[in-house]
Amino acid sequence: MPTPLDQPLLALSTAVAATDLTAPRLLILYTGGTVGMAVNRRQELVPMHFNKLDRKMPELRKLPYRLELLALPQPIDSSNVTPADWLWLARLISQHYADFDGFVILHGTDTMAYSAAALSFLLENLGKPVVFTGAQVPVGRTRSDATRNLLTALEIVAARHPRAHTVRLPEVGVFFNDVLIRGTRAKKVESQQFAAFKSENYPPLVRAGISLDFNDQSIRLLPAAPLKVHEQLEEKVAVLSLFPGITAAVMNAILGVPGLRGCVLETYGSGNAPTAPWFLQCLEQAQQRGVYILNVSQCEEGRVVQGHYETSARLTGLGVLGGDDITTEAAITKLMFVLGLGLNDADTRHLLTHDLRGEISR
Repeated sequence: MPTPLDQPLLALSTAVAATDLTAPRLLILYTGGTVGMAVNRRQELVPMHFNKLDRKMPELRKLPYRLELLALPQPIDSSNVTPADWLWLARLISQHYADFDGFVILHGTDTMAYSAAALSFLLENLGKPVVFTGAQVPVGRTRSDATRNLLTALEIVAARHPRAHTVRLPEVGVFFNDVLIRGTRAKKVESQQFAAFKSENYPPLVRAGISLDFNDQSIRLLPAAPLKVHEQLEEKVAVLSLFPGITAAVMNAILGVPGLRGCVLETYGSGNAPTAPWFLQCLEQAQQRGVYILNVSQCEEGRVVQGHYETSARLTGLGVLGGDDITTEAAITKLMFVLGLGLNDADTRHLLTHDLRGEISR
């Protein structure tokens, strides 16, 4: 996102007076996506002028919050999002972290799960809510989900514990339709229905019905240390998905990419892979070149248990790392993050196989 960090913020017209310093102060960051599209007189989808957001969504004026907006002058389609954009978002949140009680990021759905996972890793010791949301149907279209998603995301971000009066959600999350999912657990599963995201291996953090039902036992605790924003990601990574009939040429074409540092290996079932000598040799040669290989199940509800079957036992001996029940989206962003730390081999392997931001269940 080639936008300077010193853009002016836009205050939205709400029912809360600017002098009411007790009302939650929330920042809406618009990066792009369907949620930022509107219908013109010719019924064409065009980018919405976000300085008129409260006109398109008059319900915002009824919220008891101090809302401010930061929109990119050139919105980016989420299919074009890069690690540089994640670093930019992390720096932007860092810049405004002390001034706001929470953040809502409007983002395209196609890569929202990747962005949410990346921000989860980059924002260490996060003590305030950062919620991604968007829409399947643009504002102005019949039955658009944009307004409901944004309003509910804002309500979640503003929530406080009824007794402790502390932050209710010190995490990165993805809100869509009626659930809020941990940022490192989200996966896009629908392009035609409103329930676009699911979390198969971890319960939703919030369910939105008539009221908001917070699953406090599943939400991470407030950190004891101040926010630390990381500024480096290793982009020399890849994803290799196995399929019956995969050849050594295909394996080597991916694992042999010059300078490759890490690869997410999508295997069958509970982490199973071929035992053919050529296959094992491909993995061994990659390991010898210093490529970290993280084993992830192709099953949406899968969990890697290397050694449970003979077809996965050899992987451990070759140095392949078991990813437990991590999603591919979280695995590839975790590889970028951990390898970007520049640690030694032992520490790198430790971080890749242990839970950092709630991405795995153990």
